[in-house]
Amino acid sequence: MIKIDVDMSKCQHYGQCVFEAPNIFKLNDDDKLEFVATADDSERANVEAAIDVCPMQAIFMVE
Repeated sequence: MIKIDVDMSKCQHYGQCVFEAPNIFKLNDDDKLEFVATADDSERANVEAAIDVCPMQAIFMVE
């Protein structure tokens, strides 16, 4: 299992992470980011891609 954290004080809700890891990240009806805090190891590559594309560098994988 991997643990995911988002610094919501940095997040600007651009949603780039949603395209890279749609099973982990989503924008709610108010266009605010929601995410799953733990994920299966099979999502690791998608989460790493989401970390890379985040313009605010607000996503972290906690190990």
